[in-house]
Amino acid sequence: MLVVNTQEAKTNLSALLAKIEQSGEEVIICRNGKPIAELRPHKRKNRLLAHPVMGKIKIHYDPTETFTEDEWSGETI
Repeated sequence: MLVVNTQEAKTNLSALLAKIEQSGEEVIICRNGKPIAELRPHKRKNRLLAHPVMGKIKIHYDPTETFTEDEWSGETI
């Protein structure tokens, strides 16, 4: 993990980003010796995995079934 001050980060931002992209190393940016931000490689989420909450939803009817005459208001939009 690389630690830099704000001035160094501002001056060398492109080089820091290249280093992160190449090695995957994280960079901590400090102001007055105190950490204020982190730069780290972006990790894409796997969109094929089901969301844990969505898997708990249960539908107890057929959402594709058509309306009956009583359920249909007959209004047009």
